[in-house]
Amino acid sequence: MTPDPDLPAIRQALARRPSAARSELAGRHAAVAMVLRSGGTGVETLLMRRAEREGDPWSGHMAFPGGRHDPSDETLMVTAVREAREEVGLDLATDATLLGELPEIPVWAYGKPTDLYVSSFVFELHRGAPWAASAEVAELLWVDLAPLARGEGLTQVPWTWEGKQIPLPGFDIGGRVVWGLTYRMLASFFEALAAPP
Repeated sequence: MTPDPDLPAIRQALARRPSAARSELAGRHAAVAMVLRSGGTGVETLLMRRAEREGDPWSGHMAFPGGRHDPSDETLMVTAVREAREEVGLDLATDATLLGELPEIPVWAYGKPTDLYVSSFVFELHRGAPWAASAEVAELLWVDLAPLARGEGLTQVPWTWEGKQIPLPGFDIGGRVVWGLTYRMLASFFEALAAPP
């Protein structure tokens, strides 16, 4: 059984990870901020439900704050910090500590790889940091990580590709389903915690 994650264990696990490798391919990049805080029952992470917008392939999805790398961003971490400020009003540069980075994830669309890669940066939020949703966000939710680490709420999302229905893994969090890229990021996070010292 997986032990419930706590902040000291998360700090240690991420500190011993090597720097994340970047794709050698010339492609587009995006970055997200996995924001953690100490909550009432344990460690929580911030998820948002994206606003419904025409033309947005992730419209309505549960996600971490994040978005595409802008040429003016010096690094992908700067992208994650900027996007968190724009989408949820958090200033991670002053109100959080960077704990580490998870492996880069290639983005697939319609069953095929794209030239987009997403990097995930894990931050520990200081207590009392102000935050507020932007118009890009339909809902903000602090989620207890312990049940997810134990595999509670695991579900399958039916996805149709070329006329076939393929079940994809996800987490059901109070009727909100986390799947796709965000599910893969959470799985990568839990794998990092489970890695031997």
